[in-house]
Amino acid sequence: MANNAVLNVEGMSCMHCVNTVKSSVGALPGVSKVEVDLSAKKVAVTYEGDKVNLEKIKAAIEDAGYEVQ
Repeated sequence: MANNAVLNVEGMSCMHCVNTVKSSVGALPGVSKVEVDLSAKKVAVTYEGDKVNLEKIKAAIEDAGYEVQ
């Protein structure tokens, strides 16, 4: 079953940031979709809860250098 989450992410300022977040989160097993709204500073993720959890998604964003609110 797919889960959806929208996270507030600080520190993104350009398309490089968008691509970094997309690739970091998208590389996690179980993540099927990542959408980044740069102007709203939001990241929407669709993921399989039996393969990855929200804490791992947040950690991937933080490991990439951004702050999850």
